[in-house]
Formats: sequence, structure tokens, C-alpha cells
Amino acid sequence: MSVITIGIEQLEVGMYVLEIAEQRAGTVQIKSRGRVTSQAAIDELKRKGILRVVIETDVESGNSTSSQALPIHQHLETTVPLTDELARAAKLYQQGLKIQDSLYKAIQNGTQFDDYVPKELSTALVGSLDRNPDALLLMTKIREKDSYLLEHSLNVGILLANFARYLGLEEQEIERLAYSGLLHDLGKIKVDDAILHKPGRLTDGEMEEMKKHVTYGVEFLHQMRIDETLIKWVSEHHERLDGLGYPSQLSADQITRQGRMLAIVDMYDALTADRCYKPGMSSQKALQILLKDSKDKLDQGLLQQFIRCMGIYPVGSLVELSNNKVALVIKQNDKQPLRPCVRVFYSTAGNHYLPPKEVNLATDDRIKIDKAVVASDYNIDINRFFHESVLP
Repeated sequence: MSVITIGIEQLEVGMYVLEIAEQRAGTVQIKSRGRVTSQAAIDELKRKGILRVVIETDVESGNSTSSQALPIHQHLETTVPLTDELARAAKLYQQGLKIQDSLYKAIQNGTQFDDYVPKELSTALVGSLDRNPDALLLMTKIREKDSYLLEHSLNVGILLANFARYLGLEEQEIERLAYSGLLHDLGKIKVDDAILHKPGRLTDGEMEEMKKHVTYGVEFLHQMRIDETLIKWVSEHHERLDGLGYPSQLSADQITRQGRMLAIVDMYDALTADRCYKPGMSSQKALQILLKDSKDKLDQGLLQQFIRCMGIYPVGSLVELSNNKVALVIKQNDKQPLRPCVRVFYSTAGNHYLPPKEVNLATDDRIKIDKAVVASDYNIDINRFFHESVLP
């Protein structure tokens, strides 16, 4: 057997890959050797930071073992420490906000935007989630009250992609779902600010105007010649299984699976978001509302899977511990979901910040979680804490 090591730029469709030789960060491993059968497989390796691979050069195309395709999606394992991915995720998140801002300005001014840019962002977001999903999930918890529109669409793209990864969807569909999340609320920029930011209940007339944001957005996406499948998913994010949604009052099987996923994630992020007129609620309370108030509206099977995907205490959420301290959830323990890894940083007894300390509740029986909380419960400046004690 003859083997050589080549740069990722030299890798071509048809080559037989044995192992990873060099990568930028973390550990990507190929569980099963195989032949590269598509450019998409090469692109994924590049996105995951692979620099060089070992290939076999004397494998005949008709050989039974060499005919096996490289199982690029199912058998790539990525383990990048949170600290390694956070800096990239933070930079990517800020880029995402700027791109979202440009998209909203484009629809507001009736001008075109470069479709390539947000599509590339979607690919980059999925790449970060592949390396370490906790990094971007933490970023979705940094909220600015006057930036809801930008943050919401970006967060929905991230959460939707993470949900799709949990469901085991193909990489290309995950990226398309992330992109649909970025695009889903563009039409809101055409709604009057007085309606969009009204703290109280909307009048019937105001609600009818608010509902038009879906149509405004869809019309713009058609003008931009965005993929029709993505436009359909976007058009369905306020449709409900009982037929009482909008704008088309679709019901049950008329709504795509992707549209149902988008509806769940959209509602979840909206409930947990800080607004200029009210703080967001805890993830636990938001999920309880989705379960209780949406039995006939949302896909209950998908909702249960989304709850399992997010976990009992989602990464980035705040919890109050039995020792009268508040902590940030930084990593879940799959085998002990009630006992995640947390970063303790605030004393409720003394109402003051503490030197951050990481605690794995799965290995520390002296402490347990009493309840989920939100930053406003204790007037905690969560953004300050993130920038000073979480982000590198």
C-alpha cells in the first residue's frame, strides 16, 4: 500500500482518504476510511479546519474496500474546547449582526443584497456549531434591548441549525435551515415602529398590520430570487397546525417539517429575548408555555425533540444554586441533565458578584440547582459578566 500526505487544497473527488494529518484546532477524526465522492465532502473538511490528509494512491476504483464512500457526515467527530471556539464564535456573531443589519436596510430601501454573503454566514455558523455548539449557544444569550430584530433572526438561525444537527439532518439542509432563520423576519422592517415595539396588546388593526410582515418578507425574497424552497419555509413560520395561523391559514400536512421547526424556534427565542419594554423569560418557562398553549398549534413530536435538544438547563441559561449563588450553565452533562457544568459568579445572599468559578455539578454532590432564573431577577448585568468573565 502506497500512501502520501497532501494539502486539503490538493484533495480531489475520487481520492481515498485514510486519516487526518493536520488541522487548525481541536480533534477531527475519521472513524471509517473511504473514497471522496463529492465536492461537498471536501468543502466540509475545509470548513472544519482540516489542513492536510493522508491518502492511499494505489487503490483501484473497482476494489471492494476502496469503493466505500467516505462517510463524511456521520463519521467526522469534532472536539474543540469551548475556550478555543469562543473567540471565533464571538467574532462570527458580530459579523452576523452586521450582515443582518445590511439585509434589513436592503429591504427597507428596496435595494438588492448579495445573496452570497448571508449564505456564507450560514455555512460559517454551522461550522462553528460543528466544532463546539456551546460557543455560539452562549453568544445567543448576550442580549441588547434595542437590537431585538437583528439578534432574533441571527439567534433563530443558530438555534434552528443546532436543532437540525440534533435531528441528524444532512449538512446541506442544516445550512439551508440556518439561512432560512436569518431571513425569516426581514419583513418586520416594513412594519411601523409604534406597532413593532408596542409594549401592550395590539389592537385588531395593529395585529393585521403586524401579520403583514410575513408577506412583506416573502415578496422581497421573491424579488431577490432566493431559493423557492427557503421562501416556502420562511412563509410558514407563523402558520399553525390548527389552521389559525397566518398568512395563508395552512394546516397540518400543508405545513412543511422545516416550517414547523422554524415556528418552534421562532417562538422560543421571542419568549426568551429581552425587549425594550420587558425582560425575557427563562428557557424553562418558555418551553412550558410552548407545551401548554400550543398543543394544537405546534408539532408536538418536533417540540419534544427540541426540548431534548435544548436540555433542561440550556447552555447560557442562569440557575440559582442551593448555596445561594447564581451560575451560568456552560456545558450540559448528557448522563445527568439536572447537573450541568456551571460557572458560579454571583451571591444572592450578599447581592454581589463573585470571582467566577467553574463547578461540575455531576461530580459535586454538595450543591444542586434550586431553580432557573433570569438576570433581571437580581439586576445582574449579564452582558458585562459575559465580556469580562466568559469571552476570551
